[in-house]
Amino acid sequence: MTDPNVHTVPDGDRWATELEGSDRLATFETKEEAVTAGRDAAAAAKVEHVIHNADGTIAEKHSYGNDPYPPEG
Repeated sequence: MTDPNVHTVPDGDRWATELEGSDRLATFETKEEAVTAGRDAAAAAKVEHVIHNADGTIAEKHSYGNDPYPPEG
């Protein structure tokens, strides 16, 4: 089983980082602060960082490890 990914998500008028299927890791005043914290957490855990827009849709995904080699497709 793979480790859960880190998500940066809107949280009312704030932003949060959370582990997939789990509780929030932290909340922040700005999206930029949350993205930085999410990126650091994902890199440390070697998982994917999924960044959401204010409406909840996915804006970006960045992988920090465990990528298949050779890539699928």
